[in-house]
Amino acid sequence: MEPIFNVAVFLLFAVLWAAFAIALVWSQGSLDQTWEWIRGQHIIVQGAVWLLFLPVVAGLWIWETSWPLAWRLVLVGGLGAANIIMFFPRTLFGDRS
Repeated sequence: MEPIFNVAVFLLFAVLWAAFAIALVWSQGSLDQTWEWIRGQHIIVQGAVWLLFLPVVAGLWIWETSWPLAWRLVLVGGLGAANIIMFFPRTLFGDRS
């Protein structure tokens, strides 16, 4: 059962990061709307969203800052890559470490 969960979580975050990247290229307004939707929720719902989707929501927070564009791109890209690498289900491919 654990390998199925690992693959499901990996696929979930891979899809979320792919959607984030697509939105960066074609619809940056949708990222703004998503951030505003999260911020408009009750504090308990916000906490649950942050807890369950921490890397992606942190990426949204970074994107919504007024930091220089290059910094935001590097930080969001690095966060996304680190998240995908950490959640990659290595046990399915023979690496048992």
